[in-house]
Amino acid sequence: MSDSAVVEPGVGTSTSREADQAGIAPPPPGRLRRLRGSFRTPSGRLAWARLVLAGVSGFVLHLAFPGIDIWPLAPVGVAGLAIATRGVSKKFGALLGFVFGLVFFLRLIPWIGIYVGALPWIALSITEALYLAGMGALLPRAWKVRGGVPGLLLVSGGLWVAQEAVRGRWPFGGFPWGRLAFSQADAPTAALASIGGAPLVSFAVAVSGTLLAWGLVTGFTALRSRALPGALLPAVGVALALGVMGLGALIPLPTDGDSTTRVAAVQGNVPRAGLDFNSQRRAVLDNHVSATRALAQRVATGESEQPDIVLWPENASDIDPYINADAAGEISDAADAIDAPLLVGAVVQGPGDYVSNTGIVWRPGEGAGTGDDSTYVKRHPAPFGEYMPYRSFFRLFSDKVDLISKDFVSGDELRDNPVGVMRMGDVKVGDVICFEVAYDGLVRDSVRAGATMLAVQTNNATFGLTDESVQQLAQSRIRAVESGRSVVNISTVGVSGIILPDGTVVERSGHFTQDVLEATVPLRTEQTIATRVGEWPEWILSALAIGLVLGTALIARRTQIS
Repeated sequence: MSDSAVVEPGVGTSTSREADQAGIAPPPPGRLRRLRGSFRTPSGRLAWARLVLAGVSGFVLHLAFPGIDIWPLAPVGVAGLAIATRGVSKKFGALLGFVFGLVFFLRLIPWIGIYVGALPWIALSITEALYLAGMGALLPRAWKVRGGVPGLLLVSGGLWVAQEAVRGRWPFGGFPWGRLAFSQADAPTAALASIGGAPLVSFAVAVSGTLLAWGLVTGFTALRSRALPGALLPAVGVALALGVMGLGALIPLPTDGDSTTRVAAVQGNVPRAGLDFNSQRRAVLDNHVSATRALAQRVATGESEQPDIVLWPENASDIDPYINADAAGEISDAADAIDAPLLVGAVVQGPGDYVSNTGIVWRPGEGAGTGDDSTYVKRHPAPFGEYMPYRSFFRLFSDKVDLISKDFVSGDELRDNPVGVMRMGDVKVGDVICFEVAYDGLVRDSVRAGATMLAVQTNNATFGLTDESVQQLAQSRIRAVESGRSVVNISTVGVSGIILPDGTVVERSGHFTQDVLEATVPLRTEQTIATRVGEWPEWILSALAIGLVLGTALIARRTQIS
């Protein structure tokens, strides 16, 4: 019995007899026949089986991410989609990819709509699923590409990388959430980030999943053909997949540095979760001031070590300290009490009708710093969260757009400290604000510009008691490995963490509690391979995959013509 007859019954091999056996009459001629032919599904039962497999696989992939955090399930989810798309047409592959992506994102990011309703959550999930649909349209070609198993692995892994690359850049700067790499903070594969960044981690997960799929498919085919030695192929696929996932264990990661610094990260908490945290802005500022003063008292009594730097989160002061003397006085008192430079996350008015999400270095005895080494304006404001594109158009769907009364301006437009490296005593801190941690280039720019550690200032109050904060903490851990830098992920409400350059979390807070995290962390100047090579692994893997797919299609077309 041929391979196509067993495993690929949807590739133009079905007959009227097969349809009769499935209990389904052959389709009538005309438009319906052409439609069914384009999807290459021999029976309704087979089509539904593939659709169910795609949906279940998307659900399984979400289980790998923080919140559930069963990271070995990431390649299992990839394998399910690979099997579902084997032997189908481009159109049906796209549908399978869409179903996979929709289930995945609906489960991964429900926090998007927790306070604004289901529409943004569903709309964003559908949008992100469309990228998976594009990948699904090409995945069937991965099984047909020349080069055998290596070609299959290169194309499948490269398509995942390419999909994530496009999705993370377009439109409105993209939304990189849900990359395979971000499920791997606790896995050996995380170490690969030090060589090829997050794209190489995603590639390894995708290759591992494809190996699982290859083992299952070829093993099943061998059994149906009574080629009993082939029954071992599933075990071979599992063994190879485990080998790929374990490669990172061979990569040494740094745990020390050129020097160290004592850091304190203040999680002040908010009176209430939700969108109205802005109306509590004085209480939020007071919380961070009081927690810092309490730390100063513990230092004075010897209960805590004197910190070299103190970090506050995004939105710690939504009262502009440049124009509000009372807020400035409170922050100065806190900096003077702790006697260390303080990084404040503030909302600053201007320019014009805009506002800016700003990190400000506040020095004891001096106050707010000025210049490129003392302020950083968030370069990538979140669309629909910090600014509203096409406001009049989207108002047709929801009046929630007017919750954003003033748009945030991008730091790239202001050209103030475009890479976010802040001088805090002897420490050069690369400031990354909130969702910016998900973008490879923004983090890499700070490290290349000389940052010896990274601070991720974030505010998770608008997402309630959801998995958003732990998903973001995992991204910060991947960035620590990728950059070889200590990272402090500090939130207004948690979950905050202090992370060593090897991704280890040495201090971690709870959710919606006031806390001060303290640790001595290494400072490093040496750049990882990933920092030096930048985007090249992403582009090369994507280009090879697309090139092989196009080449295979061209060869197939020429063969048909001849």
